[in-house]
Amino acid sequence: MNLYDFIRDISDFPKEGILFKDITPLLLDTKAFETACIQLLEMVPTPIDKVVAMESRGFFFGTHLAQSLNAGFVPVRKPGKLPAEKISNTYDLEYGTDTLEMHKDAIQKGDRVLVHDDVLATGGTAKATCEIIESLGGTVVQCNFLMELEFLNGKNKLSNYPIKALLKY
Repeated sequence: MNLYDFIRDISDFPKEGILFKDITPLLLDTKAFETACIQLLEMVPTPIDKVVAMESRGFFFGTHLAQSLNAGFVPVRKPGKLPAEKISNTYDLEYGTDTLEMHKDAIQKGDRVLVHDDVLATGGTAKATCEIIESLGGTVVQCNFLMELEFLNGKNKLSNYPIKALLKY
């Protein structure tokens, strides 16, 4: 099964000049979704204690990976979405800044952590997430993505971490 066939291009979304890679056709097809889950899992070095995934599309596969790896699942969210004591990281975007939050008690010192998101673009979100994990004493074992937009060079921001992507554009 060719998973590229299940990624739809949407022109000018979310703004003019952007070619958005839409994963919803992959999510709609049970065989494609299952294939992607299996292939993502095959890329993961074990053991893993926690799978950390970013809001919101990272949750689709992150929860499945966590369950399959018998690991805890940790959501990373935008500000104001998590109820317990949090740690946050503000990072630079092309035009401005953004902030991510994680519960402070989600990562324990020495935890082996898999970071997962749907797409590696510029790398800012993944790098900010890795920094939170390390500040809590966790070790990022790998950054794992459904797809990588290679022309945006996100790997450069993540050069300290092993990176795997199932699909590359």
